[in-house]
Amino acid sequence: METVQESDSEEQVRGGQTWEEEDDDGEPMQLEETLRHASAPRERLSENLNLEVDDLCPESYRVNSPDEIRLLAIVENFQLQYSHLCPERKPLLLCPVNECGVKKFVSMTLRPAPTASTELFTWEGCASFVADFLSLDLLEPPVDVPRYLFSSTSVLQSQRATCFEFATLLCSLLLGAHYDAYCVSGYAVKEMCLLDQSLQECPLLDTEVKTVTSELQRQENKYTVKPLRELKSNFVTQQEKKKQDAALPQKQKLQQESEQRPADPLRGLWVHCWVLVLSGSRSIRENFFIDPLTGNSYRTDDDNFLGVESVWNSLNYYVNMQDCRNGCADMVYDLEDLKMWEPVLFGATSKKQLILEVAKKKGSKLMSRISCDEEEEVQPQGFEMPRSWVSYMTIPKKDLENRLPGGQKVIRYRKAKLEKFAPYLKPDGLVTRLTTYKDLDCTEVLTVKEWYQHRNDHLERREVNKVDNSTTERFSRGRRFHLLFHRYTDTHRETEFSCARVDNLVRRVESPGEMTELFEGRDDFLYIRHVIFDRHVEFSEPDVDAGPDDRPLQKVVERFHRNKSKPANEDVAERVFLLAERRIEVTYHLEDHRFIPSKRSFIKPRESTEKKKAEDFTPDMVSGFQVDLSEKPPETLILYGLLVNLMKDEDTVVHQIRGSQKEVRDVVSCREQEERNVQLHFTPWTTTGAAKARSQRREMERLAAEDQRWLQEKEKDILAPLLIRLGNTETLSAEDAKQLHQDCLAEFKQRLVEHANLIQERYEKETQELQEKQQWYQKNQLNLTKQQEEEYQNYCAQKTLQIHVAKKRLRMHKEAAPQKYRVLDQKLKRDSRLSPHLLG
Repeated sequence: METVQESDSEEQVRGGQTWEEEDDDGEPMQLEETLRHASAPRERLSENLNLEVDDLCPESYRVNSPDEIRLLAIVENFQLQYSHLCPERKPLLLCPVNECGVKKFVSMTLRPAPTASTELFTWEGCASFVADFLSLDLLEPPVDVPRYLFSSTSVLQSQRATCFEFATLLCSLLLGAHYDAYCVSGYAVKEMCLLDQSLQECPLLDTEVKTVTSELQRQENKYTVKPLRELKSNFVTQQEKKKQDAALPQKQKLQQESEQRPADPLRGLWVHCWVLVLSGSRSIRENFFIDPLTGNSYRTDDDNFLGVESVWNSLNYYVNMQDCRNGCADMVYDLEDLKMWEPVLFGATSKKQLILEVAKKKGSKLMSRISCDEEEEVQPQGFEMPRSWVSYMTIPKKDLENRLPGGQKVIRYRKAKLEKFAPYLKPDGLVTRLTTYKDLDCTEVLTVKEWYQHRNDHLERREVNKVDNSTTERFSRGRRFHLLFHRYTDTHRETEFSCARVDNLVRRVESPGEMTELFEGRDDFLYIRHVIFDRHVEFSEPDVDAGPDDRPLQKVVERFHRNKSKPANEDVAERVFLLAERRIEVTYHLEDHRFIPSKRSFIKPRESTEKKKAEDFTPDMVSGFQVDLSEKPPETLILYGLLVNLMKDEDTVVHQIRGSQKEVRDVVSCREQEERNVQLHFTPWTTTGAAKARSQRREMERLAAEDQRWLQEKEKDILAPLLIRLGNTETLSAEDAKQLHQDCLAEFKQRLVEHANLIQERYEKETQELQEKQQWYQKNQLNLTKQQEEEYQNYCAQKTLQIHVAKKRLRMHKEAAPQKYRVLDQKLKRDSRLSPHLLG
């Protein structure tokens, strides 16, 4: 079916023109129809970019090269032969019109796009990016292949695409990541073509169920003790089952009727485009499909795909010659089998041949050198695919981070709604929200699950269950209280902590009247503490300020792991503090080859009061059971010492329990405050975070500059200290203005007097020191050496100069003080805040 003979259409597409006018009567109609279809993509692109297409696109978008002209002639000849040999089949998508109105071969629209981003190195990352980044434009009509196909560069700018442009972009990314990927033109079910996922289960729910089941399977151990069998009446169970079975058929029938797909008169005609990934590259073992609209992978025999017309990559185009009456279940994807796949370019290099040639060249360089010296027969080669006309694609880091069109995306699943948001779009850091419903009409909410990022309180996930009215929060490591998990209802509260706590607490469960704490890795081998509060508390006064954490303790149970450094009959396994009964019970660990542990029970002596003195300890206050009867029972003094230590431990335990209750209150108040004032941290490693951090820094710099300018203005304002005393009021009364005037002059006069006194004190000090030095000289002048006399003379000269300077400064200050006082008085009278009251 392949030919390389150039037809007359080569002249028609030369120079970038789609058609040239002919004298035939049929040509104007054909030209008008073609231009009408070619104008559609022009309008769509200009609508998205608000720019002229011809000014934006490179020359390769607007003009066909000689190789492209020859290729279009080959493809047109192939199309004619295909229509003649297969008249019952629909036309193929071979040469659609691009955004500049020029016909281009579909294989040349694919350009392998290698990227440096690690997110796009796997097919999962590429499919997820394409599905999130683009919005779907439906085919019109939905049963025909499109007349136009935009380049991936234009699609990345507009973020709008048909399913064929979805697949083109995804296939380009996969080819750049070295996958053996192909675009597939075929037929699929209506829901897949319209991106209707309302009858599908949310994949986010599937992953959660898998993780829960895997955790349960991991916890199973065949050597664990099996729980006791629950005794139930088989007769009662059968009767209940019959009642349920009688009520279920009608409900199931209604549910199945609502859930099943409605009859589709166009089934098998809906045109769709997806991606085929063949095995052999990147450790792919089995062929599979990728739906570019959702990013999900499917088996090649999946029921959602009803037939294949053709597949293509950047090297060739293959037409399917197999029967698709049973869908894609029986199809074989050996593209080199000419009985099943008809290539447009016969003899062109395929992906498999390129892989084999590279492996052969790497295998033996020596053999290749020898073969180069020998003469070989030159075999004729077929027409090779020209270079793609699409420009090199670059995906900015900003698009990878904010990949959602408009910053958000809503997907509706069966009994669920998934909302995605770009980072930093929501003020609370929300990036994903999954809402599940009880009915198919999505009217009754079951659960709301939310995922967060970049929050200062380290909140990562929150789940609100509307059925039991519970809220579950999960945090990352590093937050206050080392909190990792927080679940609460109206009556219950459960928290989990990281291993970084000093007390090694890992979990705390609270319920009405009880509290349980679990520990790991403690030095005292404590692993559980169970507290029971007294629920029947009556206060003598009704206005007593007693909160729920002030309830008295009724019972405290502590359990310990085995301490191998102690004998079993001295190593405590459990101790129970019965505070209401003033009793302490101790149970020790089992000894080897024993079935019953040793136990002791202590009754605490009563403390002294105003009416009674303290009760003395007696042996009757201790009772117990000793397993080894051959051992001598402990003496009374030893038992008293044990009781004293247990009473001290009881006080310590009560203090720790009160601390735990206070911590619970602090956690609740801290979470309430954090939710009232949610703050996000802007990481500089993301484009959005860096931009937010820059704007935040500029705002802080602006506020700091304003504060500095305000301080400088206040420093120049002589009334600022006095106005601060009055509350820094903007409007002053007459009495306040006069009082400010008098106070300011009085303070200034006081400063002048203090300055004069300071100079006078300096003058007197220097004079006194000179007189003392002169007296010393009069007494010792006969015994002084020549050097001491020189030092004395220098000292006198220096002191005389200092006295003269101080005396002159004092005189100048006394002369200038009245003038400064008058200047200040005039300045205050000219002040806009005081002048209306002083001059009036």
